[in-house]
Amino acid sequence: MAGSDALRTSFAIQTRGPACHDFTAEVAAWLRGIGASEGVVTLFVRHTSCSLLVQENADPDVQRDLLAWLDRIAPPADHPSMRYLTHRAEGPDDMPAHLKAAILPVCLNIPVAGGRMGLGTWQGIYLVEHRAHPHQREVGAHFQPG
Repeated sequence: MAGSDALRTSFAIQTRGPACHDFTAEVAAWLRGIGASEGVVTLFVRHTSCSLLVQENADPDVQRDLLAWLDRIAPPADHPSMRYLTHRAEGPDDMPAHLKAAILPVCLNIPVAGGRMGLGTWQGIYLVEHRAHPHQREVGAHFQPG
């Protein structure tokens, strides 16, 4: 493998509101491109109102249900149950997005063996967008050979 810069990259993910964005294929392609064989890939989202998640990739109902559950535990700030919130600088989805990001991971470590991520058959890597408006999100990646 080339120098340490080859072992780092970032992924730009354009969002259009709350959704689960699967970027497993992009991570796998990068790992192949750097010749990764054995080690760990670390992913870190550089934002405070979205999350990373390893989740089922076979049935889209899983992602829909996850988003619905998140909305139940942290509805928009204009919902009567959320009147205690004071941080509303960017709209009613602002603080609830931070709450959702506080309970879901923002960093993932995935083992790599034989050049492939050790994900299960039905697992994918997702950026989970919590904001209502479109955003350009950045996920940093680092491969640590092992």
